[in-house]
Amino acid sequence: MKKIIITIVTLVAAGALIGFVLSNNKKKNQEKIEIVNKGSGAASVKTVKVAMKDLDSDFNSNGNFVPNQDLKLMAETSGIISGIKVREGDRVSKGQILATIDEKFLSLDLQNAEDSYQKLKTDQQRYESSFKTGGVTQSQLDDINLQLRNADNKVQQAKRRISDAHVKAPISGTINKRYIEVGTYLSAGTALFDIVDVSQLKLTVAVNESQVVQLKNGDKVDIKVPVFPQDSFTGKISFIAARADGALNFPLEIKVDNDRNNKIRAGMYATAVFKFEKQGQAIVVPRSAFVGSVNSNQVYVLEGSNKARLKTVTPGPIMGESVVVLSGLTEGESVITSGQINLIDGATVVVQNN
Repeated sequence: MKKIIITIVTLVAAGALIGFVLSNNKKKNQEKIEIVNKGSGAASVKTVKVAMKDLDSDFNSNGNFVPNQDLKLMAETSGIISGIKVREGDRVSKGQILATIDEKFLSLDLQNAEDSYQKLKTDQQRYESSFKTGGVTQSQLDDINLQLRNADNKVQQAKRRISDAHVKAPISGTINKRYIEVGTYLSAGTALFDIVDVSQLKLTVAVNESQVVQLKNGDKVDIKVPVFPQDSFTGKISFIAARADGALNFPLEIKVDNDRNNKIRAGMYATAVFKFEKQGQAIVVPRSAFVGSVNSNQVYVLEGSNKARLKTVTPGPIMGESVVVLSGLTEGESVITSGQINLIDGATVVVQNN
């Protein structure tokens, strides 16, 4: 019982001590605020003049080029590589033969398939004659017709395998990687070559919601490639995402035609420059002028030479580090851009602009 009483007394004492400390801190903070309000102290701030500025909707977005087509060519038939016609780095055209597979066994397969087909064809003709005289039943005739169709399918498959023995490029591009050597045994699905088409590339960038509403498919975009500062490139928007990503940006793709030497390579860094017509003038203030954030709708303005007055404003579009103010400010006023954390409405300030 005695221990319980001691515990209760200790808890009450601790609570009283905490309450005293909090009350004392609150009193000290209030005294500091009163000192500011009475003018016995002044907060240091920086200001900028409110002025009308031309609205510029132009913006840039950075990204990397990806190839228009990037294909890993796979083997469609099995066999041994008997010849390779290209090397890594070679330019190839669609339909060009890249490698050959030994046709010896494939030719034997075709010969066997054709022999089987011809035998069944003869049998089928004999069955049809016998059917007319009642020598075979309809079921027997249907069965031989089915075998003949299957044999014909095997002939076509054997011919296709021989055709596939000449490995052809399905697209035009550059051999970026070769996976095979002469003598390599292939099975269906074995990787043969990586073919990359960079005659046209896609620049992938991201834009925010205020920017994406100004864009549409087909819009022309200037492209700057830092490694080629003297060259100019132009692209067209080919894709705009219907949904924002996790960072609330909208991915988009810009198709860019490479020069005839394919100077631009996939993976290179570039800047898309989006340009728009001027939209007139408006009051624009630094983003830092807002108390806390733009969503607060509040800024401090300088009254006279040393008073801070809190004003409610209506912010408009955000353009980088600047914000358009639709109402609440007039040209010529000075807005406070730093030091607001120490201010209350009517506080005395000292302007320390450079």
